Amino acid sequence: MVSPALPADPSPAARAQKKTSGKLAWLVPAVVTGGLFPAAVLLLRAVRKDLGSNPIAEALNQLGLLALVLLVLSLAATPLKIVTGWNWPIRIRKSLGLLGFFYVCAHLLVYAVIDQALALRAIAEDVAKRPFILVGFLGFVLLVPVAATSTSSALKRMGFARWKRLHRLAYVIAILGVVHFFLRVKKDATEPMIYAAILGALFAVRIVSFWQERRKSAQ
Repeated sequence: MVSPALPADPSPAARAQKKTSGKLAWLVPAVVTGGLFPAAVLLLRAVRKDLGSNPIAEALNQLGLLALVLLVLSLAATPLKIVTGWNWPIRIRKSLGLLGFFYVCAHLLVYAVIDQALALRAIAEDVAKRPFILVGFLGFVLLVPVAATSTSSALKRMGFARWKRLHRLAYVIAILGVVHFFLRVKKDATEPMIYAAILGALFAVRIVSFWQERRKSAQ
């Protein structure tokens, strides 16, 4: 879903971007603050017992949707730069990815701690029997190493080629997130289909850009 947590790209474009890092210095703090705001609102609603007749389901739905939105937004950063030439989406890509990871963890914690009371056997049975939970759990497992290697030190330690291969899992994670959403809804699949269409458009931009670069290299 990520590029949930993409550290600095050592490409020439990224280095040029770094030179202008003084500009838009407010951007990342603003994104992080705005990204955490829904969590604060949700927590306040929980404290006030204002989450409706099924507060656990409401919290799970809200946290899961926020996670998916942020992970898709992080994946949109590079296609947006390709289409517009703007550098600022790359600057917030890592923050969006880590915010998405935060909401995925919160979503999982609400399920495991509040909904299942840490009953590990019941959780294991749930994962085995309910496909949408299995898909979501698989997405979380794949997301952990991507988020854990989002630092510059991890990039240096792994080398750019290995790091890039690992972070391509972001696309698999995003697909799993949409499938998780699709399997979760029982009647109206409009919303997951919208996210699937957005992901398809983002992938199309990346594929077209890849082939254009390849043709230029061959000339």
